[in-house]
Amino acid sequence: MVTFLPFAGFRPAMRAGESISDRVSPPYDVIGPEELARLQSHADNITNLTLRPDGDKRYKGSRKTLDGMIESGSLKQDTPSFYLYDQTFEADGKEYRRRGLVGVLKTEEYSQTGVIPHEETFSKVKADRLNLLRDVEAHLESIFGIFPGLGEELNRKIDGEARLLYRYTDADGTEHRYSRIADEGLCAAISEKLKDQSMLIADGHHRYETALNYAKENPGCEAKQYVLCTMVASDDPGLVIKPTHRLVDAEDIGETSAIKKLEKNLRLTETDLKGLEGSLKDHMLGLLFKSGKCYFADPCREYDDIMMSLDTYFARAEILDGVYKNDEGKSSVSFDAELSSVEEAMAAKKHDVAVILNPPSLETIWDLAGKGKRMPKKTTFFFPKIWSGWVIYLMRQ
Repeated sequence: MVTFLPFAGFRPAMRAGESISDRVSPPYDVIGPEELARLQSHADNITNLTLRPDGDKRYKGSRKTLDGMIESGSLKQDTPSFYLYDQTFEADGKEYRRRGLVGVLKTEEYSQTGVIPHEETFSKVKADRLNLLRDVEAHLESIFGIFPGLGEELNRKIDGEARLLYRYTDADGTEHRYSRIADEGLCAAISEKLKDQSMLIADGHHRYETALNYAKENPGCEAKQYVLCTMVASDDPGLVIKPTHRLVDAEDIGETSAIKKLEKNLRLTETDLKGLEGSLKDHMLGLLFKSGKCYFADPCREYDDIMMSLDTYFARAEILDGVYKNDEGKSSVSFDAELSSVEEAMAAKKHDVAVILNPPSLETIWDLAGKGKRMPKKTTFFFPKIWSGWVIYLMRQ
């Protein structure tokens, strides 16, 4: 079961001449330097809290900025509410809409009947986010969870009660609509429905684990036991999952040598770029080398480990660690969820090889997570990202 509650959120109060686009942003970990500079040119943009421009390792400046936004009226507080976050977007030539229900989720140790993880995490990232929580005592960004759903009756009531607060179309063409649900009876019914359900973390494992550690540091404060969370129903037609491709920079192994080593455990079938794009779904994964050579790659044998059926795990075991010795520090790996930009990078010969992956299905994610298995970091990219700045959960008493 999960405890998912409405909360008295702080949200942007627009001044004359100001747009919601001046306040919100993509999540902190996907913002490039140029975009960050543009966002932080707006004094009350959320990135001035989540990514301090002075580069300090603590966030006392964020605390001061947040306090100033509240005192000046730049942020206003609602009565306890849930929020709806609708994103309309295009992927692979089709239009989708994804609906998220925003509230606060009580943190707890992972379990198969409560909060379920599906990916590994980086400890360094968690340390940075913990410093932010300690200093600002607020959740500024939302994690993204998937749950079984509310049912038709509750969804109809939500549609009737929700009141639109903000609407914005970003540079990529995604329309963001943020609405509020303030009816006490409906909010109570939503929380009650969630009590018997579990939740899979889709995005935000670092933030969830950080929130859990923070809750343990503050056992006497009930408000600090919760994390800001956006929940999407598992049957939502807008749950689009992209793969995250791997880009490898090798120190000591050349292409010819790498291919010979790969052929010991992989069946390589040469193709071209068009073939790679069109038929990848029929193979475990693809390889695109600096020379321009393309291959489909499939296992030469069956494995006892169920995780070896997952392309990211197989790629790590047999390619990144097995051949390029990434686990020994003899290569470096970067990530890119867009095949077009991977192809551009490889055409410019920026990397030695790109490992091209298929998107994992939601069924596979649930199945492996249900067995207590954690996928390698950056296995999934739920598209589009959950943006930040629409509402803040303040935990001070």
